Formats: sequence, C-alpha cells, structure tokens
Amino acid sequence: MKIMVAIKRVVDYAVKIRVKSDKSGVETSNVKMSMNPFCEIGLEEALRIKESGLASEVIAVSVGPSQCVDTLRTGLAMGADRAIHVEASATLYPLSVAKLLKALVDVEKPGLLILGKQAIDDDCNQTGQMVAGLLNWPQGTFASKSYVLFTYKRKGLENDIYESVVIESSLTEAWDGVSLP
Repeated sequence: MKIMVAIKRVVDYAVKIRVKSDKSGVETSNVKMSMNPFCEIGLEEALRIKESGLASEVIAVSVGPSQCVDTLRTGLAMGADRAIHVEASATLYPLSVAKLLKALVDVEKPGLLILGKQAIDDDCNQTGQMVAGLLNWPQGTFASKSYVLFTYKRKGLENDIYESVVIESSLTEAWDGVSLP
C-alpha cells in the first residue's frame, strides 16, 4: 500500500509573528518557515506504518511556492520515499488544495491519504474533509493513533488491495475507536 501525506509550509511555530504595516496579513519575508507541526505528526505516523511492514511507500506532497521544496526535503530526510511539489504562486484556499490532492490521488493511487489536523497559519481544518468528500472516501479526523487491521480486495487501488485502518481519537478526553473501510 502507498501512503500519501500532505505537508504544508508555514511560519515556524516558535517565531513570534508580526502583522504587516498595512494590516493586510502576517509578515512572512525574512521569517523562518518550517513544516506544519500537525503535518509532521501525520508524516511520522505514515512512516511508522511503513516501518511495521504494512506500507510499501510514503509520498510527501506539498502545494505552494518554490520554497516548499525545502519542506519536502525535510520530509525526505524524515524518511519519505518520494516527494511531489505542485507549484502554485497564487493564494490557495482549502477547496483548491483539496482538488489538487484529489488529482494527485487519482494519479498515484495511494491506499491511504494522511493530512495534519489543521495548519497553524490559518487554522482552517477543512482540506481533509473536502478531499475525502471529493474522493468519496471515508475519513477519520483528530486521530491520535492508527492501526492497519486487515487487507481485502478493492478495485482500482495498487494491486487491488486495500487496508482497513482503525483510528483512535482523544476528543473531549474520551477515547474512541473507529474503523475506516
């Protein structure tokens, strides 16, 4: 099974942000940028699944300006097998990114797509739900742990095999488990 992980380039979480003088947004020039922490957690989980022998490849994907290549290099250094950069200089909104991710999923045919809970720059928490809707795939949100339980045949995926994933979530301090077929 292939796992595709979307990673976003954001202002580093440790940087004190400054508002632009014209109040049109956040100052990003000469500011340290890094991988969104929630995307990093998603990539680490994908790598854990691969290390357990249940995945054959982890692909890191980023959409944005050419500087996103640095974030993808970080993903490769963490252990991703490949990286895909979709260059876009315009402002990206969650639906735009979801449509781009759907197109990549249609080409790469991963068995699992992982996105971070939300980006620390805009706090939208929308892209994952939108791409799941566009793909007509089940989704698990706010996952804190995942397990790959069993495999079964499903047409259209790599080697016609699909993994059933169980996620645990710790919303409202109560632990829940759900299986995503």
